[in-house]
Amino acid sequence: MKDISDLENKAINSAMNGNWTEAIEINENIVKIDKKNIEAYLRLGFSNLQINKIRKAKEYYLKALKIQPNNISVKKNLERIKILESKKLNYSNSPPVDPLLFVDIPGKTKTVSLVNCGPKSVLAKLAVGQKVFLVNKKRRVEIRTENKEYAGCLPDDISKRLAIFIKNGGVFSVYIKETSLKNTTVLIKEEKKGAKMTKYVAFPSNLNINLSQMENSTGDDIGDEDTEEISLLDLEKLAENLNSNEEKEYLPFDHEEKNEDAED
Repeated sequence: MKDISDLENKAINSAMNGNWTEAIEINENIVKIDKKNIEAYLRLGFSNLQINKIRKAKEYYLKALKIQPNNISVKKNLERIKILESKKLNYSNSPPVDPLLFVDIPGKTKTVSLVNCGPKSVLAKLAVGQKVFLVNKKRRVEIRTENKEYAGCLPDDISKRLAIFIKNGGVFSVYIKETSLKNTTVLIKEEKKGAKMTKYVAFPSNLNINLSQMENSTGDDIGDEDTEEISLLDLEKLAENLNSNEEKEYLPFDHEEKNEDAED
């Protein structure tokens, strides 16, 4: 069989640079040479998703499933496509992923698994590397998409800590790191620290450290906080208080929708 290592490297590089059409062409050449190359079929499925060719992506994932019937990754992607097709949704195009995006910086970055995840109709559209929003509520910090769709909440310990930083001028960028219809992980990165918070580390190994001290020094009562939105499209814009009408816009997803999308 012809050596396809060069083609595989080119296919991966094209995907890393977001050249999806080129990536598709190269991977199609690979499967012409090696009809059982499951990695190429996976790349073809993923690349077609990026340009919203849902039906074509499904076709390639089904071919991969014939080669490896128990491949969990393939099954998850087919489940995602099923949701997209049933609700006639578009997949969120994934931007070229900067390899440095997910580099861990002690004290300034934190990888977090969301809790109380949103409906499948929202999760199915999330893409790795996608920017999302922090929305600071009274008792939690939510993650929302650019279209203000609810994706999930941060756990209580990190919600409480981030709420203080945000309330005092802190700005954080958030990116989807891993996503499926059941679990979503985000990377949170501190971009700007408020003047009152300069002596505090955003993400220490113990998230509860200095918490009482921070509350006392800033005068923050987390239970009485107003809702604030941190826009990732403009990191220089600080949080603005939402009025009562906007509060309704940020309510968690409809429970009827949640029940509709719940597992049997």
